[in-house]
Amino acid sequence: MKEDVLDTETTGISVKEGHRIVEIGCIELDNLIPTEKIFHCYLNPERKVSEKALEVHGYTDEFLSNKQKFSEVADEFLNFIKGKKLIIHNAEFDLSHLNNELKLLGKESLNNEIVDTLVLSRNKFPGSSVSLDALCKKYGIDNSIRTQHTALIDCALLFKVYINLIDQKEPKLDFQNQETIKNKDTQYKKILYFKKIIKPTLQEKDKHSQYLKTSLKKNFF
Repeated sequence: MKEDVLDTETTGISVKEGHRIVEIGCIELDNLIPTEKIFHCYLNPERKVSEKALEVHGYTDEFLSNKQKFSEVADEFLNFIKGKKLIIHNAEFDLSHLNNELKLLGKESLNNEIVDTLVLSRNKFPGSSVSLDALCKKYGIDNSIRTQHTALIDCALLFKVYINLIDQKEPKLDFQNQETIKNKDTQYKKILYFKKIIKPTLQEKDKHSQYLKTSLKKNFF
């Protein structure tokens, strides 16, 4: 089953105050293992970023001024998440902004199945802090890369938190790939696990066959 871990950054908290999205990040999971498919974009919100939001993500008005508008990426985004469950921390916030952006374009609200990890963590740890940073600390997840809130890094960390919240274990094999992805205007290091199948060459198969014939002759040949 395919799912998307999703996060957004915005100009401020409430859509009622006219705040808009400035960044969207999605990481695709296939049976709880990240694929190499991501969706990421910075957006020109067509308004100023509030001071509090600037402190959170650091995206200035100047930086965002030459970025795409939501209307230019809406169809690509909708196609990416189509038919998939969305994993979001504090889903009410992100969905309110995403649905507001869609409403401004005359499009319907999202109807994806939603898993809100904020709700999951509140049920699992009642009375405890359940911010993303607090959950990373609780589960021993290294979040040192998160110096500010950015959508893709938050998605990568949320994936690890989600796996722990639903009591699933991450792959034990070292599938970690630290190559740097150049993604439009940004770079970030993969901190995800990807399935990688290594097939033997014909020469390796021949050597293995010879080994079996010589070493295990008495038993099998």
